Amino acid sequence: MQVLVTGGLGYIGSHTSVLLLEKGYDLVIVDDLSNSNEKVIENISQITSKVPVFEKIDLKDKESVSKLFNNYDFDGIIHFAAHKSVNESVNYPDKYFKNNVGSLENIIYEIQKLKKPMNFIFSSSCTVYGQADSMPINEGFELKKAESPYGQSKRKCEEILENFHKAGHNFKNITLRYFNPIGAHPTSLIGELPIGIPENLVPYITQTAVGKRDHLTVFGNDYDTNDGTCVRDYIHIMDLAEVHITCLEKLMNIKDNSFFNVYNVGTGKGTSVLELINLFENVNQLKLNYKIGKRRDGDVVIAYADTSKIKNELNWTTKYSLENALKTAWNWELNINKNE
Repeated sequence: MQVLVTGGLGYIGSHTSVLLLEKGYDLVIVDDLSNSNEKVIENISQITSKVPVFEKIDLKDKESVSKLFNNYDFDGIIHFAAHKSVNESVNYPDKYFKNNVGSLENIIYEIQKLKKPMNFIFSSSCTVYGQADSMPINEGFELKKAESPYGQSKRKCEEILENFHKAGHNFKNITLRYFNPIGAHPTSLIGELPIGIPENLVPYITQTAVGKRDHLTVFGNDYDTNDGTCVRDYIHIMDLAEVHITCLEKLMNIKDNSFFNVYNVGTGKGTSVLELINLFENVNQLKLNYKIGKRRDGDVVIAYADTSKIKNELNWTTKYSLENALKTAWNWELNINKNE
């Protein structure tokens, strides 16, 4: 089975690629290296003792995508490639729509030319829900306007996939709405590797703890939550990687060539920013220098998942603890620091 993983050198893509290689899939990784590093291939190979095929391609370039599909015969596609910063998207919305939506459109254009059904997994986000009226968030909730252009771009991609499905193409699709992935591979050879200043909380925590950052800013402590800070559903990256294998096997084994479904992927538990900071300190036996700052544009107040649908339909649940995620994130940071 030949699987295309777009954005396969990124955070979620690299961990999923490792599991795919360990399961014996024939892997083709595509990445434009705009938010990743080619050295990740070496680390994937070190973990798996296998070298995946790598193509440096900008998926916004229609001609390059067409050439890619002419050169390979994919049985499945896991589409991670996207710009992903909520904060950056507020400042550069056009960049997000051109990249996130444009890349998907080019891939869909090639899929519709194929004479066989395609097994397709799309990497979406809980940001498509906007600020939900109640918790936990389930897949049947009305999708409000997303709070950020990033979330809006993911919503637009979901609409494209839904319309493609309704048009009756040979296309089996599962869309996964991620909550907040954290942690790293247990080997500390791959993990979240932000370029420049981290946009996500945990790498900022680890960079502050190791001394790369003077302090961590908590964006707002006056929200309507237990401790005034935003609440999120933090899922271990290894759990998140594993769910893609579960979904791919589901698609490949199902006979319905127009299968289409959407699943939340989270733990079902909300953790505040301050709770996460305190847990990180306790797990790793250190103190973090943090300050309270102003609220940040684009942030929702509370978001955690109702995970009953994916549990009932795919028999999938998380295995790893929040403590383990924070321990592996710290070990990963120490390993990066050691090698710099």
